[in-house]
Amino acid sequence: MRAVLVVNPQATATSAAGRDVLAHALASELKLDVVQTEHAGHARETARAAAAEGTDLVIAHGGDGTVNEVVNGLLSVTGCGDASMPVLGVVPGGSANVFARALGLPRDPVEATHRLLRAVETGGTRWVGLGKADERWFTFNAGVGWDADVVAAVEELRAEGRAVTPALYARTALGCYFRLARREPRLSVQVGDEEPVPDLHTLFVSNTDPWTYLGSRPVRMSPETGFDTGLGMLALRSMNVYAVLRQVGAMLHGRATPQGKTLFTRADVGHLRVACTEPLRLQVDGDSLGERSAVEFSAVPDALRVAV
Repeated sequence: MRAVLVVNPQATATSAAGRDVLAHALASELKLDVVQTEHAGHARETARAAAAEGTDLVIAHGGDGTVNEVVNGLLSVTGCGDASMPVLGVVPGGSANVFARALGLPRDPVEATHRLLRAVETGGTRWVGLGKADERWFTFNAGVGWDADVVAAVEELRAEGRAVTPALYARTALGCYFRLARREPRLSVQVGDEEPVPDLHTLFVSNTDPWTYLGSRPVRMSPETGFDTGLGMLALRSMNVYAVLRQVGAMLHGRATPQGKTLFTRADVGHLRVACTEPLRLQVDGDSLGERSAVEFSAVPDALRVAV
């Protein structure tokens, strides 16, 4: 079996020695090429080339950003649901690894590699549904407003050499909250053919559960959402501190869907459109895509085949 291992050497939980061990283990069973990413978009370019060349398996070793790039590279060649596309393998190497954890894969890279080799031997794969934000695929979440501001701010801090930790995310989220709370609501959301819902502050979109992790703690926004359903969504009508703390607490401590008059929520959504009175930031899978005045979100079932 021909395989390409796409490695992000800057990923939080990887080391040169660990990468060598994983590559050696994979090469013992696969006809393996190893590519270390050197710049933003390199993983996407590598996955696109691998798909065009008819590679059987493309393995992403890095964080969720690396996985997202590989997924977008694969689907740019084959299109979703194409049985001829390479199978995606994931060996976690980031700090959150939301997609891998949602698939039930081990967080330890060595254990994940052994699981992957077992899947290759037995033909263990599954089809998963993905989300799209305009033309960008995402595997587990997306958002407009608050969370996208947090992602952009953390990316800037990381570029300055700051270590990315749950505490850094929490502090950054608090600062972004206070800036957002002082502004008038700028969002409207239209679900399917329904009437748009105006005067919303921020939007969270989920393709699976949990929406993300804060350290080891899952953040559950839409527990009924999974890779076999449509998208889940939650929008805030109010940035009142007590209401927001109550909803954040519910997302951190329970499996029930957050509820209340300050929320607009839906599950199993096939399509939704966001319009902004002023441009707001967009993020997908923890990657900032800049500011948008409008975004089309859609759920695409059985889009990608993954080794499990």
